[in-house]
Amino acid sequence: MSISKCKSVLKELRIGDKIASIPIVQGGMGVGVSLSRLAGAVAKEGGVGVISTAQIGYEEEGFENNQAECNLRAIRKHIKRAKEIACGKGLVGVNIMVALKHYKDHVKEAVAAGADIIISGAGLPMELPELVGEGNSTKIAPIVSSKRAAQLILKMWSHKYNRTADLIVIEGPKAGGHLGFSNEQLADMDNLNFDDEIKQIIDCKKEYEEKYSKEIPVIVAGGIFDSSDIAHAIELGADGVQIASRFVATKECDASEAYKQAYINATQKDVKIIKSPVGMPGRALNNAFIKQLENGPKPIKKCYNCLEKCNPKNVPYCITKALIDAVKGDVDNGLVFCGANVGRIKEMTTVHQLMQELVQGV
Repeated sequence: MSISKCKSVLKELRIGDKIASIPIVQGGMGVGVSLSRLAGAVAKEGGVGVISTAQIGYEEEGFENNQAECNLRAIRKHIKRAKEIACGKGLVGVNIMVALKHYKDHVKEAVAAGADIIISGAGLPMELPELVGEGNSTKIAPIVSSKRAAQLILKMWSHKYNRTADLIVIEGPKAGGHLGFSNEQLADMDNLNFDDEIKQIIDCKKEYEEKYSKEIPVIVAGGIFDSSDIAHAIELGADGVQIASRFVATKECDASEAYKQAYINATQKDVKIIKSPVGMPGRALNNAFIKQLENGPKPIKKCYNCLEKCNPKNVPYCITKALIDAVKGDVDNGLVFCGANVGRIKEMTTVHQLMQELVQGV
């Protein structure tokens, strides 16, 4: 499909009473990769800017001693800042991983801070409607990678809370960070018919659209790189797309310059599927840190209380320390998550230029 045709099929993204003029969701990236600066810039362009709450308070005073309080303080601060940057345009959301130790607190704090939408994955967000509660305007969106997961969540939410999703994010096998696929599936992606899975998920949500007399937009994520990918997702029946990796190589991204440069310098051969302490496969750059892990685990000297099911005695490394080291600039000795298409990123740009390219072509 041509870029001009892609432009003609793009429509505004309506999530209940909330509207983003451009149906592009910037994927939430932690630790510290997508904070208020990036999310606010994306929202200002009319998209959905997303802040990751994973150890969001790592730069706050007192973080070493009280991660929980610093993270809550930072959630409030970054949502406020992002909305100020957005100047009333687009939407500002948060990505909150179910696997977090303080998941419930993060959700409640994001609602209190006025997040437009909470996007939740890295586990099944079965309790999300209860945590968000009623009497507020915050929308809820699960991240799913299969029809089965979508059905489980939608059925549970309907049965237990008499509520359904406001948006669904379908994350495919080419995404960065934590992945909802087995190692076997990831090793054989060429034979994984994910387009069919997307269509099945779109079909299964129709029952709940009818029951609750509302539209449930679907966003496709994972490997979305350019306008032709956007057009393909819309052809499948999606209402928009989520893009993460491409926003790293922008001037507004909250990561260090060294982190951004690591993306620009990366080739396809530098990408590797790793085992994360979260208990899920993850996609990252195969740097010195990853190669050292092949020789054995890295001793954990301090627990940062990030993951609900993490036992420092049993995991191969501290994911908080690895991610913070990387985002601050030590990209050789830290963990650098990335999408499958990172090798196609060749230069630094701005959020405005990238959004224009994605929608109009250059």
